[in-house]
Amino acid sequence: MLDYELTDQQKDIIDLAQQIAEQKIKPAREHYDEKEEFPWPIMDEIRKADLFGVYLPEAYGGLGGGTMELVLVAEQLSRACGGIALSVAASGLCAIPIMLFGTEEQRRRWIPDLASGKRLGAFTITEPGAGSDATATKCTAKLAGDHYVLNGIKNFCSSGEVAELYTLFASTNPNRGARGISAFVVEKGTPGFTFGKKETKMGIRASPTYELVFKDCKVPKQNLLYKEGYGLFVAQATFDQSRPGVGAQALGIAQGALDETLAYIRVRKQFNQTIASFQAIQHMMADCATAIEASRALLYATARAMDKAIKPAIDRALEKGTIVFDEMNSLDVRRWTKESGMCKVICSDTAMKVTTDCVQMCGGIGYMRDFPVEKYMRDAKITQIYEGTNQIQRNEIAMMMIKEAASKQREAVAA
Repeated sequence: MLDYELTDQQKDIIDLAQQIAEQKIKPAREHYDEKEEFPWPIMDEIRKADLFGVYLPEAYGGLGGGTMELVLVAEQLSRACGGIALSVAASGLCAIPIMLFGTEEQRRRWIPDLASGKRLGAFTITEPGAGSDATATKCTAKLAGDHYVLNGIKNFCSSGEVAELYTLFASTNPNRGARGISAFVVEKGTPGFTFGKKETKMGIRASPTYELVFKDCKVPKQNLLYKEGYGLFVAQATFDQSRPGVGAQALGIAQGALDETLAYIRVRKQFNQTIASFQAIQHMMADCATAIEASRALLYATARAMDKAIKPAIDRALEKGTIVFDEMNSLDVRRWTKESGMCKVICSDTAMKVTTDCVQMCGGIGYMRDFPVEKYMRDAKITQIYEGTNQIQRNEIAMMMIKEAASKQREAVAA
């Protein structure tokens, strides 16, 4: 890996995450993948290492880092198991919208438990008829006195039944379509909130994926994030900040697969020489390593740039007791849709290509369940799909490029 001029604290984070990955996750990953059990003992180790809150402010029990720190943790844990690493990332996906759009009271109420890992978080926006098209949301939230009454079904919720806090999106005004969607925080155990089907998946099997069912579920008004009708703003701003985390998961999966493959092909012999000595294999190795490092360079650069832009808004919001999103607007912090989408696309496409090539380089053993490389390939696929498919990402990247070009043209004309 290149020298990315990481701080001492960031290097310590990598060391801690690597220790847990090597000593706790690797020996157990096959078991949790095969049995589809949630790895509670490993979650305890991640809690003890304070890795759940590396990206959250110290005022709420975090380490005071940002997207870069979250990326580092996700990458290192995913080098051992993308499914187990997802539990940390899924909790972050719950915390980010609360951090960006929550009031000071809401932040103090929920962020400390997410920062410590005392409670796991989840994010639920997908529905049977609303996947890439989040505007097709059918789940409703009707105001009745001091509560909203939720009705509907959410599916494909990562961390499903093991989470205790859920960021949820529902329509408070179906007549307004996309502008009628609002965001809420729902706590596990709320009457009317139950779990439906647990999904059986190709990969990331240590992370439980559930259907969530809401039937006359009463959620306090105080659990509304930001304002009614701003749900898509919440979702979009969250994804802008969280997609590098998906990129980091994919990057870790790719690196882990290549690590295992190199260890094998350096000792496996055919025709009286190691597999690694064949030029055809060497070219595949070189292509894998080049794609991984190029992906990492974009990912780290984007995470750093995002933190540089967003952290001042967080600091101001904490100092003034205001909402981070409002401070971002007052500081004219631009959206990071294009760059975060690029990170997800390049890292997840790299993961799929690298893991496929790693199975090929390992030959027959690479296809077997008792050898870890096939698991990396299964885990890699979802990174091209969730938090917006890579086709949707390309749409958004292109749309932002067109907007930027139009803006530059207007500025040139005005000058």
